[in-house]
Amino acid sequence: MKKILFTATVDSHILNFHIPYIKWFREKGYEVHVASNGTKNIPYVTKKFNIPFERAPFKLVNFKAYKELKYIIENNDYVLIHCHTPVGSVITRLAAKNARKKGTKIIYTAHGFHFFKGAPLKNWLFYYPIEKWLSKYTDCIITINDEDYQIAKNKFKTKKVERVNGVGVDLKKFTMQTKEMKSNLRNKYKYDNSDFILFFAAELNKNKHQDLLIKATSIIKNKIPQVKLLLAGDGPLKDFYKKLANQLGVKEYVEFLGYRKDIQNLLCLSDVVVSSSRREGLPVNIMEAMATGLPLVVTNCRGNRDLVKNKVNGFVVALDDVLGLVNSIEQIFNSKELKEKYSLSSLEMVQKYSLDSVLPKMEEIYYSYLR
Repeated sequence: MKKILFTATVDSHILNFHIPYIKWFREKGYEVHVASNGTKNIPYVTKKFNIPFERAPFKLVNFKAYKELKYIIENNDYVLIHCHTPVGSVITRLAAKNARKKGTKIIYTAHGFHFFKGAPLKNWLFYYPIEKWLSKYTDCIITINDEDYQIAKNKFKTKKVERVNGVGVDLKKFTMQTKEMKSNLRNKYKYDNSDFILFFAAELNKNKHQDLLIKATSIIKNKIPQVKLLLAGDGPLKDFYKKLANQLGVKEYVEFLGYRKDIQNLLCLSDVVVSSSRREGLPVNIMEAMATGLPLVVTNCRGNRDLVKNKVNGFVVALDDVLGLVNSIEQIFNSKELKEKYSLSSLEMVQKYSLDSVLPKMEEIYYSYLR
């Protein structure tokens, strides 16, 4: 039986984004191996290797990961290796150099390069040369947003660059918000029907920039006293953001929900989905909001602007524009027609990012490299 290898830094990446593709390979008769850090049970996988990848590139344990992965690759005749995540993909392509000479095809999906317009200079000085060098050891680079596609296509040495609309959202898991559903969920979660709920699901870190939303809430509450900002997710800046909310007098307006498994319900009880990110690949949380039929107010960063078109399905504001964020949210609050327009546009626009649309494109790419 021919073998396929998927690699990523951590198990959760595979579990969150690549199960449909692993399932597809199994249904086509392939043996599928996964190499990532962790011991989680991953569906449809024939063999799982726990590799000690670390996200910090200079950790010495990554050299151990390289040696372990190299041994695995050289002792399995993989027809194709599909690698993901920055560190995981770098180590994989280095470990697979000999195998590639013998015919193994290497595909790398860039879920958002660390170098991008507005990125720190150090990112360009460190990550860009590495990716450019490794591109010559890659048969195909898959990008998921326009900015990354243009960089890879025009600057890198890989044989083929593809643009795919993300990892695919399973629209069957999401239901268009209705008034009855919204009211019932608010009753269940102890929110009032008059509350104006803003929602953002993301790790609490510098990149996700939730302080912008907290600052905006401190202004919005003076005009929309029933506003609530729900922040789902944990992260290293949780205590800092809680302290900021206290300092700005919005403790009762901002709720830190922690890690949640009920995102679908939280979307369906919300009025507007917001994103304050400084950079994204192609954010799944925004696609999920679109699939629910919600209007969006997002920052103008890579990934966000691929999904949200200004004044079509929401508003796109500058990265640190607190007042722009406030004004955009107020416009949606004050106009039922605008909210309905953006909601319908989101439902229409999300279709091309659905799993039903993305999977056939990935099948086409896979078939072109399978021997």
